[in-house]
Amino acid sequence: MSFAIARPDQNLAAALQRRIDTKTKPLGALGRLEALALQIGLVQQSLSPTLQQPHMLVFAGDHGAAKAGVSAYPQDVTWQMVENFLAGGAAINVFARQMGMALSVIDAGVAHDFGERTGLVSAKIAAGTANYLEAPAMDAAQRDQALARGRELASGLARQGCTVIGFGEMGIGNTAAASLLTHCLSGVDLDSVIGRGTGLDDAGLARKRELLARAVARGGRPADPLEALSQYGGFEIAMMAGAMIGAAQAGTLLLIDGFIVTSALLVAHALSPEILDYCVFAHRSHEQGHAVQLAHLRAEPLVELDLRLGEGTGAALVYPLVQAAVNFLNEMASFESAGVSGKA
Repeated sequence: MSFAIARPDQNLAAALQRRIDTKTKPLGALGRLEALALQIGLVQQSLSPTLQQPHMLVFAGDHGAAKAGVSAYPQDVTWQMVENFLAGGAAINVFARQMGMALSVIDAGVAHDFGERTGLVSAKIAAGTANYLEAPAMDAAQRDQALARGRELASGLARQGCTVIGFGEMGIGNTAAASLLTHCLSGVDLDSVIGRGTGLDDAGLARKRELLARAVARGGRPADPLEALSQYGGFEIAMMAGAMIGAAQAGTLLLIDGFIVTSALLVAHALSPEILDYCVFAHRSHEQGHAVQLAHLRAEPLVELDLRLGEGTGAALVYPLVQAAVNFLNEMASFESAGVSGKA
């Protein structure tokens, strides 16, 4: 699988900036929306970009280490929440409906047999990863299969006309995996990227820190993204990283959610740093490791709402801001077209 991503051609940047600057407003008056409009125009290589068939992808997978106590919830919650997604009852369902975004749930490796279901993409690598306290979470073949399947999913959406994909996840124990990946790929010490996840109390947080330290004592701190993914990743994280790469390769805009989604982006970014040109960072999560990830990527999210749910909820919530950036670029009058005098 090729991880190469081409940067958007910057030759259009000056023309896009002129188009933004000549709208009926003082220079820079729309703030971050102006930078967002410029980014989207460059991604689509258009002075009049459009948002077509917006799609939320929620990747689900189980983690072998979950049964060791890294989460406040039992592992069965993963498949139960997938059922909730399929029934339309989760927060991401509510927000995706509100924003007019299609939603697909991807079974990347849930320890449950769902059968064929409307809205579910069956891409199961295995019924959960191995317990990384005892062995690598996945072998190289499983890792590569997950990455390739993710890229295939995103590329398929792009071929169907989708121009913007939001990323979400579900997997009990996946904040622990995200902490380990962040520790490996950002160079920040482990305790600084371990949070309460689904709501651990102080004793639970202390146990989580102890268990993750044991995991690192076994598997080390590989800086190579593929090795880090093999040692500590989840199938949903690996497949999501592959989908991010595939989406960027196809010239699709990526809406990046919180801590777990950004851990997948850390992997994708380490494989191809050019992916950042295609990323819109939705929000700053309340999970403490997310600030570390954003600092490592030099990313500034659009909003900060103290979210820590995951599922792609933050990505869906900022979609109206993405729409606003495109709409002002396409629909707002210029000083010339409106007959308004410019700055003296």
